[in-house]
Amino acid sequence: MKKLRWQLLIVVVALIAIGILLAGQQNKLEIVNPLPVDEPQSGGEYSEALVGQLARLNPVLDYYNQVDRDVDRLVFSSLIKFDHRGLPQGDLAETWGISQNGETYNFSIRPDAVWHDGEPVTSFDVIFTVELMRDEGIPLPEDLREFWNSVEVKDLDEKTLQFILPEPFTPFLDYLAFGILPEHILGGLSVEEIIDHPFNLQPVGSGPFLFEDITVNGEDIEGITLGAFPNYYGKISFLEKVIIKFYPDSGSALQAYQNGDVLGIGEISIDILPEALKEPQLDLYSSRLPRIVMVFLNLDSPGAPFMSDPEVRRALLLGLNRRWIADRIMGGQAIIAHSPIFPENWAYYDGINHIEYDPQAAIEILKKAGYTIPAEGGQVRSKEGVAMSFDLLYPESELYASIAGQISQDWKKIGVEATPVPTPIDELIEDNLDARDYEAALVEINLARFPDPDPYPFWHQAQITQGQNYSNWDDRQVSEYLERARVTLDYDERIKLYRNFQVRFGSDLPALLLYYPVYTYGIDFQVRGVSIGPLFDPSDRFNSIVDWYLYTGPLDIETPPVEVIPTHTP
Repeated sequence: MKKLRWQLLIVVVALIAIGILLAGQQNKLEIVNPLPVDEPQSGGEYSEALVGQLARLNPVLDYYNQVDRDVDRLVFSSLIKFDHRGLPQGDLAETWGISQNGETYNFSIRPDAVWHDGEPVTSFDVIFTVELMRDEGIPLPEDLREFWNSVEVKDLDEKTLQFILPEPFTPFLDYLAFGILPEHILGGLSVEEIIDHPFNLQPVGSGPFLFEDITVNGEDIEGITLGAFPNYYGKISFLEKVIIKFYPDSGSALQAYQNGDVLGIGEISIDILPEALKEPQLDLYSSRLPRIVMVFLNLDSPGAPFMSDPEVRRALLLGLNRRWIADRIMGGQAIIAHSPIFPENWAYYDGINHIEYDPQAAIEILKKAGYTIPAEGGQVRSKEGVAMSFDLLYPESELYASIAGQISQDWKKIGVEATPVPTPIDELIEDNLDARDYEAALVEINLARFPDPDPYPFWHQAQITQGQNYSNWDDRQVSEYLERARVTLDYDERIKLYRNFQVRFGSDLPALLLYYPVYTYGIDFQVRGVSIGPLFDPSDRFNSIVDWYLYTGPLDIETPPVEVIPTHTP
């Protein structure tokens, strides 16, 4: 299993111009919009605006389309789901057991789980879905396909199945959050037939909502209507219907809310955030996304040998004004990052050292290490004839140009010259990071859909030559922590191992963590019961949708303007 998850995507964030927004605001928005207390009642419709185009409502075909994944979350079920801390919970799985050697997983499916057409959900459905994910014709990342081809799956009876791994791999449960397809409907069809099957626009799932209707205008799908599934094995939704409407851009989605066409906006992107904040009845919920923006440092770079010195790396981090980047460039839609494991995850260590902006301390560290401004003059520090000058690669986008420019300015103040170099993202990954041909690189790591932190792919010694240890961080003690944490089933032991890893990371700083991006969701004040924790995918905002309900009291009350309360998030 040591080759798993190497191909986690490094993605650029939206290619949009980021202005100076919400200057001085902090990381998370809390909404104060007092309304009379009322009791949840069943009934009513919730409508939401999504930006994008619906393609196919099929969980093995939705990997690259967020709109499809959002709707699929409501229609389909999985064996396992995860809570806000990343801990596994049963969904279709009533119980499961793991062998002592960590290689065999047995699952029992809930006896009351049925498809929307009334047929029982069986182990054959799970196996059928896994077989599809093994097929080359299904659009999935190649490493995920290889993973499923390495796992043996067999039914023990109609409601019990078994997975056998080639070796222990504790993060395996992450891979069981895929939506299950009905074998009794799609079984016997080829992959090509499934891809073009009418099922994909009239799906039959086993989730809390079932397909009712689709609205089409010419060749464009304008909306889809889902109804609460009365025979759902879990809690029945208070909402009678959920209507999803599709729009070409964020501005159109906001306009739809302002026109009264929808009660929610799937994402309040930064380009519409200022206008959304002016809407007095629109409550905003902000949550951390499963992404980290960081500067990889090549610790073995011949062009910048000083990168191998952990004190120099500490000075570089002290010299970064990350708060300015988060507040001014990201418009407050970012949380300062202090660990490669996300805050609020079960493995996050609260005692991790927080390194705040302190350019004077950075200068003192560099002086002590022997890096001084040359006597003949200049602005760049050097030691033994080696100047602290290097290229800072970044993916071509206006956002990254702004961030890289700010980093360069910050480091210039401490006598370090970093020249921003825009680079096509494919070239940056293949020619620079994979080849370890760089000094410093500004990137975003996307860990979506993997609640288990498992830092192994990016920080283990074995990943230096062929994997994703782009920093060339060669720390045997850290590698031992990560190896043990990947195979032990004891969560308490894993917490200790990951704590040790985070302390070591914070001390050695093989990369400079900048921030975790924030996702903001807008819902009208009439919709109650909404609770959104940290996200492992934007569709996770629907995790508690069965608890949502519509306020049925008087709507002519005086609603005060939304008050944005700055809060500090670790």
